[in-house]
Amino acid sequence: MREEDDIRDPLALEEQVCFALSVAARGVVAVYKPLLEPLGLTHPQYLVMLALWQRAPLSVKDLSRLLQLDPGTLSPLLKRLEAAGHVRRERDRGDERLLAVSLTPSGTALREQALLIPPAVVERLGMDLDELRRLHAALTEVIGAANAVPGQPAGMD
Repeated sequence: MREEDDIRDPLALEEQVCFALSVAARGVVAVYKPLLEPLGLTHPQYLVMLALWQRAPLSVKDLSRLLQLDPGTLSPLLKRLEAAGHVRRERDRGDERLLAVSLTPSGTALREQALLIPPAVVERLGMDLDELRRLHAALTEVIGAANAVPGQPAGMD
């Protein structure tokens, strides 16, 4: 093997972590799309619902922090979910400055249908569940490292 074969171009597209993550994210979201369509949800809306199924009610501020989305991105998602009858946005009784998001009976019932999504995703990806768990752990580590970089936008930690 020649010495130059060991030298990788640091700017080669296939060497970029950002490229691999971007392509992987688009691919995985594409796997979710046909599974979410019967529920009437987009992938970002599904993420909001996952957070609410786990922790509702939540303030918009807490939901924004949990999903690592700025409120300007989150607000239209919540409006569409409210229009679909899945969530309710109300002023927090304890602090009128806060907007609380809670599930409606329709939103709560949607969880039963959503239980079929994770195993369907695993099946469609054709990957071992343990391998996916290791990948999740590695990505969580990457997220933590990226969020620890000085100068990250507020609310993304």
